Amino acid sequence: MRSTAGDPTSSSPHTLGLTRPHRYAGLLLAVGWLAFLGVLQWSVVRFRVPIVLTLTVCAIGLGVWLWRRTEVRHVPPLLVPLVLLGSVAITWAVPLFSYLRDGALTSALVALTIVGVGAAALLAQPTAARAHAAYLLAVVGHVVTSAIATLGDPAPRIDVWVTLQQASDALARGENFYDMSWTDSPGVQDAFTYLPWTAVLLAPGRWFGGDVRWAIAFWSVVLFAGIWALARPGNGDEPGSGRATALRAAVPVAVLVVAPGTLTQVDQAWTEPLLAAGIVWWAVLVRRGHAWWAVLPLALACASKQHLALLLPLLLLWRPFGAPRAVATGALTGVLIAPWFLASPSDFVHDTITLLVGFHPIRFANTWYLYFLNEHGVTLPFWLTGLVVLAALATAAWLIHRRQPPVDELLRWFAFVLLAANLVNKQAFYNQFWLSAALVAISLAVPPRRT
Repeated sequence: MRSTAGDPTSSSPHTLGLTRPHRYAGLLLAVGWLAFLGVLQWSVVRFRVPIVLTLTVCAIGLGVWLWRRTEVRHVPPLLVPLVLLGSVAITWAVPLFSYLRDGALTSALVALTIVGVGAAALLAQPTAARAHAAYLLAVVGHVVTSAIATLGDPAPRIDVWVTLQQASDALARGENFYDMSWTDSPGVQDAFTYLPWTAVLLAPGRWFGGDVRWAIAFWSVVLFAGIWALARPGNGDEPGSGRATALRAAVPVAVLVVAPGTLTQVDQAWTEPLLAAGIVWWAVLVRRGHAWWAVLPLALACASKQHLALLLPLLLLWRPFGAPRAVATGALTGVLIAPWFLASPSDFVHDTITLLVGFHPIRFANTWYLYFLNEHGVTLPFWLTGLVVLAALATAAWLIHRRQPPVDELLRWFAFVLLAANLVNKQAFYNQFWLSAALVAISLAVPPRRT
């Protein structure tokens, strides 16, 4: 758990010698993680002012971390086990929204508990073998939890699952899912609000297993494999040991698997693990010197959900990836979505842009937009919320251009910009906030650079 400065892909003087160690940084990060995910578990499906305040304090903490470039040192040996055990305790103690009932719910919670307690025991006094075992336990535990949720709740009452299932069927028939209406959807009835590659990448779960959540579980395993690949030292990294590499992979994967609210995310068929998988493999390929190949996983992620477009301006200014590749990513994203746009431009624009812009606020979104609406009856103007997002984006872009940070810091800038956008949105829920947390966890897998 540390942040480093310096990257062999850039010779900028701003990348050297700017980190500041902080004695309690590891403890603050652990407390922030549990508070952030803990209130997010509580947030489904309710609005509470303390939730908004906690998320905001965590966002400010992330911003301070990035501004000061604090290096996380002096991590107490039992801190990671305490985070894992704390996550298990929160999962049991805090209200958890799930359509699972009775034995299925208990089985899923027990599976998460086994992962959390087992990984905590293995990582209390870690060796390379124990760290490997903790990583494998977390991966297998997540697959088991996903299987329990999918089999135990075969038809969750959420429009996300309904639209993904029926869009997958439409794709198999060669039909355009942007001009369809959905049968038995409890929410959105006549729109596919994602970009098309969400359906394409998740459809095999429906085709071969009857449920798109099998594909989400697959992409989660791809994410975990990417974290392992990211943790391996490359050229310019400190060599380290097998134990250090295994720890860098095991800790982020274990804390993500048992993060409070994980069961809700799996049960509801929320798709953010797909996006995280694309971003982590982008990071792996960039660090391995294959920046042009990194365009592909990033474009697939951008062609799956709209808000990842916020990341491209940052990459325009980050020289290890650079403007040509950022433009190529945008162009490839356009190519990937073009068949659906060309099939029916009006339906595509309606489903993916105009419907979302004009969609009514959902009152249990824990954002400042909903705070002013719920508590004061005030609808914040679009220009004001947009100004907050642009300010966060401009700050990140300026500092990335000036510093040319290493990959781990860049991933945290991604998390910060997405988090700022979520906090002023009218439709931000557990899954969107989870992606910011996941990017922070992923950033901790990056090995330190040689100085």
